[in-house]
Amino acid sequence: MHRTDQHKPQEAKTVNTAILRLTVNNHPGVMLQICGLFARRIFNLEGIFCTAIDQGETSCIWLKVDETEKLEQVIKQLAKLEDVLAVEERGDARERINEMEAMMARIG
Repeated sequence: MHRTDQHKPQEAKTVNTAILRLTVNNHPGVMLQICGLFARRIFNLEGIFCTAIDQGETSCIWLKVDETEKLEQVIKQLAKLEDVLAVEERGDARERINEMEAMMARIG
């Protein structure tokens, strides 16, 4: 059987990613506002993890995003959203995010 190029496995693209930690008010619609901002800017979210904190009044949202020239502008726009209380870029969390992704892939 002759094998063509279209059957070769594709190489994974190398993309630098950034990890953002958002502290937000915890109520319906907040995630929609955040995802909507990314969609309007044609900026893909590579991963999202969210958990309630402070007795459920606020939430911590971890976002894994591509590092592009648009990232700085998106961070500024996130900070302007009414329900976003804080935005931090957290490069130190990359290893833990990778561990969570691996765990999710195993149970997925």
